[in-house]
Amino acid sequence: MDNILRSLADIVDETHVSNRQEELFIYSFDLGTAEPRRPDYVVSPESVEQIQAILRLANRNKIPVVPLGGGLSLAGLAVPLKGGILIDLKRMDRIIEVNEKSRYAVLECGVSQAQLTSYLEKHHPQLTHSEPGAPPTATIAGNLMIHGQGDLAQPYGFNSDLINGLEVVLPTGEICRLGSCAVGSEWFTNHPLPDINVFLGWYGTTGIITKLSMRLFPAKRIRGTGQFVVDNEELVPEILFKLTHTQMAEDIIAYSRAIPPFSDGLQHITVNIAADTEKELEWKQEILWDDTLGEYIRNGDGAYLGFTMGLERPQISKTSDYKKGGGFEYVGSIMPIEKYPDCYRIGRKISEKHNIPYTVTGRCVGVGHSMMFAWTYAFNRAEPDTIRHAKEALHETDDIVVELGGVIWKPGIYGQKLIMERLDPATRELMKKIKKLLDPNGIMNPGNWDVK
Repeated sequence: MDNILRSLADIVDETHVSNRQEELFIYSFDLGTAEPRRPDYVVSPESVEQIQAILRLANRNKIPVVPLGGGLSLAGLAVPLKGGILIDLKRMDRIIEVNEKSRYAVLECGVSQAQLTSYLEKHHPQLTHSEPGAPPTATIAGNLMIHGQGDLAQPYGFNSDLINGLEVVLPTGEICRLGSCAVGSEWFTNHPLPDINVFLGWYGTTGIITKLSMRLFPAKRIRGTGQFVVDNEELVPEILFKLTHTQMAEDIIAYSRAIPPFSDGLQHITVNIAADTEKELEWKQEILWDDTLGEYIRNGDGAYLGFTMGLERPQISKTSDYKKGGGFEYVGSIMPIEKYPDCYRIGRKISEKHNIPYTVTGRCVGVGHSMMFAWTYAFNRAEPDTIRHAKEALHETDDIVVELGGVIWKPGIYGQKLIMERLDPATRELMKKIKKLLDPNGIMNPGNWDVK
């Protein structure tokens, strides 16, 4: 054993650290098109003290560190671009507290979406959380730190807006708490203390989130989804504005895709409704379908495809097309709702140029304050040509997002460079100062948000 491997084993024990090539290989790539990069070591801690010791070791020896949650990110965000130590956080999966009256949960960083969902259903059936529609093993901390959205985004905003407090290990090993937990034992609010949170959106380049408190919401007894369709993309912003104005829906998603063929060119709008009584549900349906969308139906501009009760929580990732070989990646962006027609047309054009069936999706965030758009490009991992086409399509879409005045969501290295080139110089300089202050040796996920 070399000195670093022995030191890591002393921290977590020999069974939870490895430098074996077959195990490093598993951690060298993600589901997207990023080139594989192997770490030198993989370690799986089970406590904040162990993470603290690992970061102090890495900082002394100037070894790169990459934190990993569920391992489901795309765009190479957790691929160890400079090697070093990859920290697999999945063992830190305790649900520490659920406060039913104040509606919040305190979790460790490895808690998955499915884990919290099943826990709440069993122990606190009156509560729920905003699920992103990612695979069930995706971690809650991972979603929050990339400013993820969820199926309650339409009324409540980004999931990162729902944080009450954080515990973070800084690159130099200090443990820092933010929110009410910083002045007491309770985790109920992130306000009104001075906001010093510089850990969201940074891809683990400023520290490792080890615990978090997030807001929970009432779990309604009845749930279902209504489907509406139009063939004119220009109508979608107007429809979304009217739907969000009612404040009756939990989630609103607009999408168009080439597969199956009969849906090609149609704009689908799914509206998720929740209620505690049949009377409440009927009232919401009447306002949404009759009062709000009725004019489009009567004018022949749209069609109501019906309402389905009891559906599972929406899996937005299932709107994507998958090729044989199992690869896909998408460009996400945050855009105003009125950009939907342009986003649809551009996404379709780029997809067809690269012989990829198009998928364009938009989820309302807040009460129509913005949309999270996604252009999905599938590829076959066994066919380098399809990977090349997907990568070119992704880069072209990043360019278009910036040209349209949007903000690329969880950008890869190419997208990060586009943003940094256009970033306000004073903002870029402030980011540089923050990074230097928190991570003086530049060990945290190097290659991402490389501020120069």
